[in-house]
Amino acid sequence: MEAEQRKVLDVKNLYVKIKTQNGDAILVRDINFELNRGRILGLVGESGSGKTITSMSILQLLDKKTTTIVGSVALQGRELNGLNEKEMRKIRGKDIAFIMQNPMNAFTPVFTIGHQLIETIRSHTQWSKKQARELAIEALQHVNLPNPVNILKQYPFQLSGGMLQRVMIATAACLHPAVIIADEPTTALDVNNQKKVLHHLDQIRSEYGSAILLISHDLGVISEMADEVVVMQNGKIVEQADVFQLFNKPQSDYTKRLLNARSIFHLDE
Repeated sequence: MEAEQRKVLDVKNLYVKIKTQNGDAILVRDINFELNRGRILGLVGESGSGKTITSMSILQLLDKKTTTIVGSVALQGRELNGLNEKEMRKIRGKDIAFIMQNPMNAFTPVFTIGHQLIETIRSHTQWSKKQARELAIEALQHVNLPNPVNILKQYPFQLSGGMLQRVMIATAACLHPAVIIADEPTTALDVNNQKKVLHHLDQIRSEYGSAILLISHDLGVISEMADEVVVMQNGKIVEQADVFQLFNKPQSDYTKRLLNARSIFHLDE
């Protein structure tokens, strides 16, 4: 029973198929993994290995007209696969949050940061605008953004990429979701901002107990952050292990090749 309480995300026998002119093509197949409270699971592999398709299928963000998701995606015991968009909108942001690779894509350019952050909070709570604003300011403070009151008044184009990424993390974390999916959250950032973003994710995991699915091609980041690692190749899982075991004694030839090619990234203590 205790193990079940720790398990917040359970993906079983996941297949994603896409319709093509030549019939159905399978994008990912037989994906199985669990994510426990307060843990970070690294999902690694080359571009095109199926990492982002897997995350989008968990979030039910794939186009249902062209793709079919088969299998089970259970969030805190509730099946997500097959839920309608109205139900998923209630869950996304509150119970499962998404940090995407390009922060510019996460914000509407014609609305202020404050409008978007406050409306996100209010859409998932019964709070007043004043209460939501106070939480928004607190959330921005938690990611070490200077003068959060002023940031709320600004538009996305007025902030740097690193600042926008931290606003996106603040938005994802402010309602303390059970799961955060971070898809290449540091790719577009310089080294200094990469370190800040990774520290913030680690703090969120520590303070709120959120489980994090960290998708990255950077094995240095994964070695510093993850507790367990899933390695994908050509839409399949080829290896799954504790982070120390995977880096010290990789079993798959593909994992060995990835490790040999990796760039080392040191995260400051």
